[in-house]
Amino acid sequence: MASASPRAALSPENLGLIESVARLGSMAAASRELGMVPSALTYRVRQVEDALDVLLFDRSARRAVLTPAGAELLRSGQYLLNELDAVAQRVKRVATGWEPVLTLAADAVISRTTLFELCEAFYAENAPTRMKIRAETLSGTIEALQSGQADLALGVTNELSLPDIQSAPLGPMTFVFAVAPHHPLAEVAHSLCDEERAQHRAVAVADSTQRGTGLTHNLVPGQDVLTVPTMQHKLEAQLRGLGAGFLPLAMAQPFINAGRLVVKTLERPARTIRMAYAWRQPRHAGDTGRALRWWLERLQHPTTRAALLNNHHQI
Repeated sequence: MASASPRAALSPENLGLIESVARLGSMAAASRELGMVPSALTYRVRQVEDALDVLLFDRSARRAVLTPAGAELLRSGQYLLNELDAVAQRVKRVATGWEPVLTLAADAVISRTTLFELCEAFYAENAPTRMKIRAETLSGTIEALQSGQADLALGVTNELSLPDIQSAPLGPMTFVFAVAPHHPLAEVAHSLCDEERAQHRAVAVADSTQRGTGLTHNLVPGQDVLTVPTMQHKLEAQLRGLGAGFLPLAMAQPFINAGRLVVKTLERPARTIRMAYAWRQPRHAGDTGRALRWWLERLQHPTTRAALLNNHHQI
């Protein structure tokens, strides 16, 4: 008897046959319920056993009793059957215009609190689209969109002129230069010049780009730099006095109010950056998926855009 491959043997139909035998306690009873000749049912069960190289039923018992391997097959098999049912339902719903997957690239300055609040609202729609969130920084955020690794980029700069990509403003984001109270620069009364900053370590968030060396902002040539992966790491490093640097005012404000950060003025102008969100323009009008349309509609609300930039409450 030629042995089927394990994948071919684990068909929904074969799993159903084995479940019937286990539930009814005999091949004969299962064959009657299934409308099969007993020898045909026995042959199918042995095919599965040969493919998996295990015994599914204890032949020494009077009833068809599952072996531990057989019980595990049914337990895991039920999971597979449930997954197949879920896939069938998902395919039907995706056919109505929902994307199978929607990937968001969220820059380090975007509020995680608001982002997850939006995710909660999206899941409340009971949409079949699977959500994926990428944490990006600086040029890596728009790069994820350009390379096709993301469908929507949150927290890119407003100066965008790229083919097949549309953008809209999120709003302004103000950055402040801040240090911990015990940092040497905390006691300096005058505005800091670049030469004074160069004498102290800076904390910088690494650009997540996969191409080249990425961008850096407001670092003084020759300055010692502690590079960290996220804006949250940068905030904690500066709270610990490990270095100085620019932080989004909305993120730093609670710690400024609590006296855990001190804002220092610089000789150079204050930093305010115009932030935007961007998405890939479909080739044909009306081709935008329903999930992306849902997010773009939410982003049209000024309160949502402001919260994505300013709602940095710590959990």
